[in-house]
Amino acid sequence: MKFKLGDFVRFVDEKREGYVTRIIDTQTLGVTDEDGFEIPVAMSNLTSVHGHGVVAVEPDAPKPIQVNVPGVNKIENGIYVAVATDDKAGNVVHFHLQNYSPNILLVGLITDRKGKYAGVFHGAIESYGSALVYSASLAELDLWPEFNFQMVVFSKADVKPIDPLVVRKKFRAKDFSTEQKELPQLKNKGWLIRLDDLVPVTIDPQKLKESFFKSSEEKRTVEAPQKEIDLHIEKLRDDHHFLEADEMLQIQISHFQTAMDAAVVHHFDKIVFIHGTGNGTLRDKIHKLISRNPHVKTYMDARKEKFGYGATEVVFK
Repeated sequence: MKFKLGDFVRFVDEKREGYVTRIIDTQTLGVTDEDGFEIPVAMSNLTSVHGHGVVAVEPDAPKPIQVNVPGVNKIENGIYVAVATDDKAGNVVHFHLQNYSPNILLVGLITDRKGKYAGVFHGAIESYGSALVYSASLAELDLWPEFNFQMVVFSKADVKPIDPLVVRKKFRAKDFSTEQKELPQLKNKGWLIRLDDLVPVTIDPQKLKESFFKSSEEKRTVEAPQKEIDLHIEKLRDDHHFLEADEMLQIQISHFQTAMDAAVVHHFDKIVFIHGTGNGTLRDKIHKLISRNPHVKTYMDARKEKFGYGATEVVFK
């Protein structure tokens, strides 16, 4: 019989029950009883008790769970892993891949344990849907494999296709150092980790510079940016009153990225971005992009006496 972390089981040879909280080896499980003691038990000495514990999705037969769209307005569109605790099974956590976007995700999850690979999940996750993809014991965090998420973004709309996403994630203790929160669309508490923000950014300066030439005949070079770039939307678009919040943010991020790329091409020592304070969304976005840029040495609040906390100075290598 196949058991999973979180399963509620009963001992065959004695009157005792508990939850599977650790997989010790191929023949032995750690079962935590009602007194909180974890007992090593041979699988042959256990039987499942139906109607208890977590109903997990088998890796070879994933069943995406539909999520009501109105409930996701508190979370930014994106791809997340919700690491949910198990109220009954102690240190067990369950990984739910959550698709908070209008697209369909075709997903494959492969674990890498010191060069040994295992395919643990594959399937389609509908728009604003969720699927249970993995379970593990938080007490064995140091033994967890590296997670390789391979995702193809599919849309039925008339939009340009998005390149496939490959995200490699090795979970660390710092990922679970914050306070547990109520997870969207799940009954349990835990941690919410965004995946599509973890895609590594690699920039080839030569290819970047070449991309600014329209043709060899035109010999058109990229224009050097200003030393201070104002990202306030009223400075970028005259029609900003007619734009939605998401549209304004996208325009600001695009303007920021263009200026960053140009600064790299022109070998700037530093550049300042004026983003204002506001609700902090723009600041957080560009800080994430800056932190992943391989050409950045460091970044900090720029001239507080002039900008307060409304500007960021980027120092290049």
